[in-house]
Amino acid sequence: MNLVAGVDSSTQSCKVVVLDTLSGALVREGRASHPDGTEVHPDHWWRALSEAIDDAAGLADVSALSVAGQQHGMVLLDRDGNVIRPALLWNDTRSAGSAADLTAEVGAEDFARRTGLVPVASFTITKIRWIRDHEPESAARVAAVALPHDWLMWRLRGYGPAGASPLGPDLEALTTDRSDASGTGYWSPATGSYDLDLFKLAFGQNAREASGGTATAPRGGVVLPRVLGPGEAAGRVHPGCFGGPGASGALGGGILLGVGAGDNAAAALGLGAKPGDVVVSVGTSGTVFAVDSSPGQDVSGTVAGFADASGEYLPIAVTLNAARVLTSVAALLDVDFDELSRLALEAEPGSGGVVLVPYFEGERTPNLPHAKASFHGLSIASTTRPNIARAAIEGMLCGLGGGLDALRAVGGHAERLLLIGGAVQNPAVQQIAAQVFDLPVSIPSPGEYVARGAAVQATWALTGDRPTWTVALSAAPEQDFRELISTNYKRASA
Repeated sequence: MNLVAGVDSSTQSCKVVVLDTLSGALVREGRASHPDGTEVHPDHWWRALSEAIDDAAGLADVSALSVAGQQHGMVLLDRDGNVIRPALLWNDTRSAGSAADLTAEVGAEDFARRTGLVPVASFTITKIRWIRDHEPESAARVAAVALPHDWLMWRLRGYGPAGASPLGPDLEALTTDRSDASGTGYWSPATGSYDLDLFKLAFGQNAREASGGTATAPRGGVVLPRVLGPGEAAGRVHPGCFGGPGASGALGGGILLGVGAGDNAAAALGLGAKPGDVVVSVGTSGTVFAVDSSPGQDVSGTVAGFADASGEYLPIAVTLNAARVLTSVAALLDVDFDELSRLALEAEPGSGGVVLVPYFEGERTPNLPHAKASFHGLSIASTTRPNIARAAIEGMLCGLGGGLDALRAVGGHAERLLLIGGAVQNPAVQQIAAQVFDLPVSIPSPGEYVARGAAVQATWALTGDRPTWTVALSAAPEQDFRELISTNYKRASA
C-alpha cells in the first residue's frame, strides 16, 4: 500500500490524514489544537503540526505530503527568518479602515479587474497596509511576507530561523500556490502573476517573487513566495525539520512535498467538486464557493474571484459567522447540540417570525466589519426556546444563502449544493438547509475534506496524475424550499 498525507492547518486546529493513494481510503489520522484569537504566533502552528503528526503515528511510511492552510493570514519574516510579530488572521477586522483606504485609492472596479477581488479586512493586502500605518518598527524589519501554508511548507523543507532550522533562513525558497496567492489582494488569477505595484501602494516598499534558488547575496525588495502550479512539488520534507532524526514527527527520509493550497481550494479538491457544484462549508467561518472555468470579477466585493488548486477558478463568498452562531445560542439556551436540534425541530419553518441576524463577529458578506448580532420579531408569543433555537439555524444558513445569491448574481452556475462541516451532521441543520436553499442538498459523509484535498495534491505530485477518489454521501434531505424563511431574513437584515 502506497500512502500519502494531507494536512489541514485551520484556524482552530491542525489535522493530519494518511490515505491510500489508490482508493483515497483513510488509514489513520491525528489532530492538535491551535490557540484562539485573531492573531497567533506561527510557532503555535508548527508545534501543533508536530503533535498532529505524532498523533497520526508518524509519517515514516508516507511517500508524499501536502499542506492546506487557512487563507489570508499575514506572516512577516525578517532577513534572519524570524517571525516579526504574531500573524494577523483572516478574522482580524482591525484592518477594515485600511481596506476602505485601498479601495478609495485604487477604485473597486480597477481592484477587481487586477486581482479578482475588492479589499475587505480579511485579505492580506489590508493587513500589510495596517502594519505600515500602525507598526512602522515592525514594517521596517520585513524581508518577506508569507501565508500560513507557505510558512509551514518552508519549515517542513528545513528552512527557518538561523540556528533553529537545518537549512537556515533562505527566503528565496519560499513557495505558495495559485489558490492561496489569489487571496492576498496583490496576485492576479487572470494573469497568473503578482501585481507588485499594488503591493508597493499598500506597503510602501518594492517587492519581488522568490527566485526558488539558494540566496548567495542580498537582493532588494520584500520577498513574496514563488507561485507553483497545480500538481507540482515544492521539494522534500527535511527529516530534521522538527529537531533532528528521531525527533518529534517520526519523519521518513525524502518525503515529497506537494504544492499546498488555501483551505477552500483544498476542500474543493477533496470533494471532487466540478462545475455546477456549489460547496457550502460551515466551519469557524462560512464559505460558499464553486469551481468555474473563467476568473470572476465582482466590483461590489461580495464575491472574490479566487483561483482554485486544479488550474480553474474558485469564486467565493465568505461569512465570518457560521458554526459559532449555533455554539453561542446553544450556550444561551444552556443546551448541547443534540438538544438544540430537538428544540429547533419543534418550531415551525420561519420560527414564528423570530429572525436572528447572526453578525456576532462583524460580517464580511455583507461587508459590515463592526456589526453585531440581533434578534428580530420577538413578541410575548414568539419568544420561545424552540423558536430561538430554530432562528439560530435559519439565520446561520440564510447568511450563507446570501453568498449563494451573490455567486448567482455574477453568473455562477448552480445545480447541486454540497454541505460540509461538522455542524451539518446535526439533523435540524440538514432538514432546515433543504428549506433555506432552493437547490438539491447533498451532505458528504463526515471527513476532513481540506486535509483530503491536500492529500490529493500529494498524490498528484507523486504520480503525475490527479486522483479521482469516490466521495460517499451521508444524507440527501428531500428538497422542501420555504421562501418565507429567506424573505423574513432579508427583511430583518436590510
